[in-house]
Amino acid sequence: MYAVFKRELFSLLNSLMAYITIGIFLLVSGLLLWFFPDTSVLEYGYAELTGFFSLAPFLFMFLIPAVTMRSFAEERREGTYVLLATRPVTDWQIVLAKYFACLILLLFALIPTLIYYFTVSQLALPKGNIDAGAVIGSYIGLLLLGAAFTGIGIFASSITKNQVIAFAVAAFLCFIAYIGFDALSQLFSLSYFENVFQSLSVNEHYQSISRGVLDTRDLVYFISFILVFLGAARLVIGGRKW
Repeated sequence: MYAVFKRELFSLLNSLMAYITIGIFLLVSGLLLWFFPDTSVLEYGYAELTGFFSLAPFLFMFLIPAVTMRSFAEERREGTYVLLATRPVTDWQIVLAKYFACLILLLFALIPTLIYYFTVSQLALPKGNIDAGAVIGSYIGLLLLGAAFTGIGIFASSITKNQVIAFAVAAFLCFIAYIGFDALSQLFSLSYFENVFQSLSVNEHYQSISRGVLDTRDLVYFISFILVFLGAARLVIGGRKW
C-alpha cells in the first residue's frame, strides 16, 4: 500500500494541475479575506477568521474535485490501472492509498493559510486577542470537511474514464452534501424530516465542530460519510476487475 501511496503522491506533486489548483485556492481565499469589502477582515473590524471558514467549503467544492478527478479516471484512460490491479495489493489498499495521497495534498493547501491566523492575531487590539480555541476547532472541522469531499472525489473518479466528468460529478455531489440537505430541511420545516435532513447535512456537522466543541457524533458522522464513499469506490473498481 505504501508503494501505491508514494507513487500517487509523487504523481500529484509532479502535476502542474495540483499547483495551479492550490495557487488559485490561496489566491481567491486571500482576496476574499483581505481585499473584497463584503468579506474583508479589515472592513469587518473583528479579530476572527469566521469569513475564511465560511467561504473555504465553497472553494473546496472546486479545489478537491480538481485534485481527485485524475485518481482513477486517468489510470483507466491510459490503461495503467490494469498493471496496478495485478500488483499484490487489495482493492481497499488501492483506494486508501489514493485517498490519503489526495488528503496530504489538501493538507499542503491548508498549511499556508495559517498565516491568516498569525496576521489577524497581530492586528488585534491588544495583540494576540483572538479566540484560538475557535480557530483550532474550525481548522479541524475544515480538515474533516475536506476529508469528506475527498472521499466523494475518489468515488466520482472511479466511475468514469473522463476527468472532466469526474470533476463535474464530484463538484455536484459535494454541493448536494453541503447545501442540499440544508435546503431539504428548510423545505420540510416543522416536521420530523427537518431533523433527519439536518443530521445528514455536512454543513450542520461542520458548523458544530467550528464552534470549538468536538462532539463524538460529529466525528462518527464524518468517519461514516468517508467510509461510505470509499466503500462505494471499492465496489466500483472491484466490479470492473471481475
